[in-house]
Amino acid sequence: MSAEVATTLVTNVGDPLLLLLPMQGVLGAVGNLVFGVLLWFLEQWYWLMDWAYYFTGLEMLNPRYRFMHRAILVGLCVGVMAPLIGTFLVHRQLALIGDALAHTAFAGVAIGLFLNAVIGLGVSPYLTAVVVAMIAALFIELISEVTDAYNDVSMAIVLSTGFALGTTLISLNAGGLAVGVNQFLFGNLSTVSPQSAAILLVLFAVIVGTVAVTRNQLLYVTFDETAAAVSGLSVNWYNRVMVMLTAMVVVGAMQIMGVILVAAMLVVPVAGATQVSRSFSESLVVSVVLAELAVLLGIAVAYYAGVTAGGAIVLVAVGIYICAVALGKVQSARGEQATPDMGSIKADSVDVGAGTEDD
Repeated sequence: MSAEVATTLVTNVGDPLLLLLPMQGVLGAVGNLVFGVLLWFLEQWYWLMDWAYYFTGLEMLNPRYRFMHRAILVGLCVGVMAPLIGTFLVHRQLALIGDALAHTAFAGVAIGLFLNAVIGLGVSPYLTAVVVAMIAALFIELISEVTDAYNDVSMAIVLSTGFALGTTLISLNAGGLAVGVNQFLFGNLSTVSPQSAAILLVLFAVIVGTVAVTRNQLLYVTFDETAAAVSGLSVNWYNRVMVMLTAMVVVGAMQIMGVILVAAMLVVPVAGATQVSRSFSESLVVSVVLAELAVLLGIAVAYYAGVTAGGAIVLVAVGIYICAVALGKVQSARGEQATPDMGSIKADSVDVGAGTEDD
């Protein structure tokens, strides 16, 4: 090897920017490919909504209102993601973790808006919200593990820290950020862009895929951490997986629900499903059905009544929950079944109250 060639190689390798250029090119190509596939999927969804409009005549499905088509798609995905994760959380008595992560996701939105306003970064606030919410989720678990504090203590610390950070960043540039952040606080059907819908589809695929692969392990850890640890499962690892999936759900649902009400979709449909279900799998399926019903009816009410989508969806969900409670009481009075306590739901054929066997 000549001295000139050696010098050139050393110079090139010593420059980290030259090493990163091929990686950036590959990542950019993969990102463009994924985004192109997602946009193609959105086009197919638009076609399906157009067909539904011509078949039903519903004004909110009008082809002119592509934002409504995207909002319905986001709502349907949220209706699967939220109860899918919420069922595990409710049975682990972690119903309020959604609230904590929603407030830290608000901090992530504020960071994104702040960076865009100050240095013109041009990043989607939903991406910064995903990153910050996932970091916060890990901190909740870390605080509990290191300090031996109860989960509600770590959640309260992270919630207050996240909201404080968000409000501080907004106050630094109150002129522009205060207006832009309202849609994230309360949700807005008209602001669901193709980019944010694409992000939601990626989150949906990751969440559903992860739960499908790790369902048995998550179920075991949910109902008996001690037995799961004895059997060799890494309980801390699966706890971290669960809170990170929760963070993804929170950010995904934030588009139409808003930060303030997003946690309701993790809890209310699941609480209603437990009133009429006898097994974990049945509870999971019923909660998804109730959530989808609440989302579709809520979006329709929001569109035709001109009210906030998040509030309408939650009110419909609470109404469905009340109906589920009443149905459970009627079944109990007829002697068909007793309304179950949250801890007595069976993990399919295994009694969770005993909690000593794997699913």
